[in-house]
Amino acid sequence: MRPTDIETLIGVGRPTIAASGAFAVFATSRPDLAADRTVGQLWRVDLPAGSPRRLTRGVADTAPRLSPDDATIAFLRADDKGRAQVFVVAASGGEPVQVTDQPGGVTALAFSPDGSRLAFTARVPEPGRYGTVEGRDAAAEPPRRITGIRWHANGLGYLDRPAQLFVVDVPATDAEPFYLPAPALETPEKRIVPEPAAQLTHGETSWGGVAWSADGAELLSVPDVIETARRDLRDRVVAVAVDSGEQREVLGTAENLSVSEVSVAPDGAVFLLAHDVGESGADFVAPGVALFALEPDGPHALTDAESIDLGEVGSHLSFDGDDVLVQDRTRGRVRLLRVTRTGAVTEVLGGDLEVNGHAVAHGRVVASVASPESAGELVLLEGREVRALTHFGARAAERGVVVPVEHEITGRDGSPVHGWVAVPEGEGPFPVILQIHGGPYAAYGVHLFDETQVLVDAGYAVVYSNPRGSAGYGRAHGRAIRRRMGTLDFFDVMDFFDGVIAAESRLDADRVGVMGGSYGGYLTAWIIAHEHRFAASIVERGFLDPAAFPGSSDIGTFFGDEYVGTDPQLVAAQSPMAVVDRVRTPTLVLHSELDYRCPLDQATRYYAALKRNGVDAEMLVFPGEDHELTRSGRPQHRVQRFDAVLDWWRRYLPVA
Repeated sequence: MRPTDIETLIGVGRPTIAASGAFAVFATSRPDLAADRTVGQLWRVDLPAGSPRRLTRGVADTAPRLSPDDATIAFLRADDKGRAQVFVVAASGGEPVQVTDQPGGVTALAFSPDGSRLAFTARVPEPGRYGTVEGRDAAAEPPRRITGIRWHANGLGYLDRPAQLFVVDVPATDAEPFYLPAPALETPEKRIVPEPAAQLTHGETSWGGVAWSADGAELLSVPDVIETARRDLRDRVVAVAVDSGEQREVLGTAENLSVSEVSVAPDGAVFLLAHDVGESGADFVAPGVALFALEPDGPHALTDAESIDLGEVGSHLSFDGDDVLVQDRTRGRVRLLRVTRTGAVTEVLGGDLEVNGHAVAHGRVVASVASPESAGELVLLEGREVRALTHFGARAAERGVVVPVEHEITGRDGSPVHGWVAVPEGEGPFPVILQIHGGPYAAYGVHLFDETQVLVDAGYAVVYSNPRGSAGYGRAHGRAIRRRMGTLDFFDVMDFFDGVIAAESRLDADRVGVMGGSYGGYLTAWIIAHEHRFAASIVERGFLDPAAFPGSSDIGTFFGDEYVGTDPQLVAAQSPMAVVDRVRTPTLVLHSELDYRCPLDQATRYYAALKRNGVDAEMLVFPGEDHELTRSGRPQHRVQRFDAVLDWWRRYLPVA
């Protein structure tokens, strides 16, 4: 596929299924170059064998939720100022009705058990900030007083917009629409609904997630209080009374858990996706995210955190009777598991795919999945039968897709290293690019990956693996590089690279390049300081100077402390900046202006050092983008980035 073919990559979001099992609703998304944004709508498919039909016609409709009576769909849609608001539409289709008008935008939503109300979280900006006063821009705002150790987040900016809990009545989808009043001497207040949403929480605490209690009397959520002295990843779960706003603690910090999901089963049982954060309260390296049942005497783990990893981004819970469905990432796949309340685990859906979301009702399971041939499809599981309900991958297939070949190489110390190689059609030999993933506790998977496909289309073989430090191979594998980055991970990446080149006659060992982003940028910078065989390298959004990370990164309060430690000599022993004077490889440094995860100064300081040392180096900085450029940035920027990458390789690693 070519860079512009990213338009064919249609993703399928987390589906929702009717309580009757009669139909499912899901959202799609894809990059659109003309609109220069991600676009998508809601779809409905009747089960078991209906054809999907587009249900809404918004620019970017997301996060559908079905009411308990299957009559109404609530979802998120951006308003005319780009703020996500709640809309509702009849499940059969029609014109959506706007429910909220939140100045900070809505971040999560859920129907009450009786379907009469919607709970949601929305960011509440301080009056006068973030466009709450027409004509007053950010440069005219008063200064921000910061007293905590956190103040910004990648993709958000400053944290002075805490997410609060709200409840609102669900309007009738066939009611008389709202008409904007005509101009008057007194400017009328803009009203979207007869009654505004009731705000249940206030203050500087931000609330994450919203789950109704089974009786509809309370909302369960996770408060986030900014620390004043040191980072503390231990979470509380709090129940907030819908009628009074009164709060009671359901889970305290003494349980030592960081909570990523709270969900309530139909019978009222509370379940968590969470992991223990160690004695320090900040140990997140290879977090053992497990399923917990919240019992009267505390949380009880139902899955083994050492071997089952429920921490994939977007992981969530579905309930099927007394069982819970969860997503487990393993060896580049994400499978769907069934967990009983006694802790018995069975596989529901596996194979060469990655499950991104799921829902279940009346013996039917629907799941959104990605595969080597498709960025997203919806499948139906009924008994042992698996049926594809969509065929969105056909568009990408028309442009050309190469299915990578899986390998496992034995490393220098006897440890297996797992990964893939994608090779263009033809006899070769082809120049080879070593790709390295971010994280480090992440993983390359089997889904259709534009980064690989564009390089293969341009005539390059691509080798990529999941070295120690990666997710999906057990916690011990993930924690192996804690406070010794650039050691076992470096060995694994290079051993896999050499092993695959030796095994594949179509790969040219004398023409090689290396590239990676985030942690992959770190390891790329580390490799070119210790290996000089590569014709060129690309260091992207890298973690390059651990000593400068605290105080600049949004995760600087704990990431470096946990991964590279705090002892200056130990930090220097793992720092690409400490060995930048050894680099001789021509290097392109790619970064985004608004990257608060690996801040821009990580790139600029590294680039300046390369130039000072006489290395052939260039830097490309993308305005308005953050750490997620390659995944969710403006489509035109994504294409421009691909163009720059291909131009760099043509100059330093030309295809014969």
